[in-house]
Amino acid sequence: MSSAFAPAADSAPLKIGITCYPSVGGSGILATTLGEELAARGHEIHFISYERPFRLPADGARIRFHPVEINSYGLFKYPDYTLPLSVKLAEVSRDHGLDLIHAHYAVPHATAALLARDMLPEHRRPKVVTTLHGTDTTLLGADPGYGPAIRHALEAADGVTTVSEFLRAETQRLLGVRRPIEVIYNFFTPRAPGRSRADVRRELGVADHETLLFHSSNLRPVKRFDLVLEAFARVEPRSDSKLLVLAGGDFTAFHADVARLGLAGRVIVRENITAIEDYLQAVDLGLFASESESFCLSILEAMAFACPSVSTAVGGIPEVVADGESGLLVPSGDIAALASAATALIADPARRARLGAAGKFRAAGKFSAPVIVERYLEFYRAVCAAGTLRDGAGL
Repeated sequence: MSSAFAPAADSAPLKIGITCYPSVGGSGILATTLGEELAARGHEIHFISYERPFRLPADGARIRFHPVEINSYGLFKYPDYTLPLSVKLAEVSRDHGLDLIHAHYAVPHATAALLARDMLPEHRRPKVVTTLHGTDTTLLGADPGYGPAIRHALEAADGVTTVSEFLRAETQRLLGVRRPIEVIYNFFTPRAPGRSRADVRRELGVADHETLLFHSSNLRPVKRFDLVLEAFARVEPRSDSKLLVLAGGDFTAFHADVARLGLAGRVIVRENITAIEDYLQAVDLGLFASESESFCLSILEAMAFACPSVSTAVGGIPEVVADGESGLLVPSGDIAALASAATALIADPARRARLGAAGKFRAAGKFSAPVIVERYLEFYRAVCAAGTLRDGAGL
């Protein structure tokens, strides 16, 4: 991976504001974990959002949460979040002397951060770094009602990163952005499970001889969970496997599919799980059918526990999974291929173990906190030292 920046030598602790979506999803999880890792390295971290991020500990050292109050006024047809967020960002930056605001998602977070920056005196203005996670480029970037605002937010930021080479290319293609964009991958830091594998499988009703497949996502349409269910229904032998769904969204819409496919009793749902490590240690194989992914943090989380996945070869997933070495990739939308690959790995535990071990090694070497957090810190310091990494000037 080529780097567009040169790290600054200064190693003094930074004061960093982080704004992100607090709900279940890859961007919020990455932002939260990044903040925890930065705080553990001595930096002062301030989270600013309408809710406390769901994985953020309540008692973290050097971590503060600042809630954004959203008011409804009769003047507005819809409640506004961008302006209250910008005011809170400016307030936190002024009161705590932030060096930098890291906005996860261009709209509304980077837009609000730029407004906050402009509210402050020039000598008190924090730098603004924007990280793109996916839909702000691939969905909103193509919308004429959002695209120009996103393009402006990227051009005006002091630094921009994406979580995959795929997403950088899509950002440049869809938005016509030509400024430097640094690729810094997602990472995962597993915590020690609080329960044993045997206890978790017993809770789930999974016998020792059964293979436990899993899927983890917010269940948005782009995740194509309907195809996951269709593929699982074709996995053989049907009697020896179950599917655990770690759902970050409402599962109600899929009850009819479960019944139609004859999967009652074989699909186990757990919603909004924070102790994800307890369940990852208990699963044997991941199953993903996304039609687009900027990275897919869920696959990386499984890799960290030596669990390989069968997934569609879309977006940034091929950058995460080495096909045939740490997991298996199939064409997008190919239900038969998903089912066939999963069936093959269920029938071959030795191969599954080899893929899992390779995935765990790949996760530790390429997508771990020691690797990725240091790259963010280098990027932050380069932004603070050079001013703006917009056109290569000052690098």
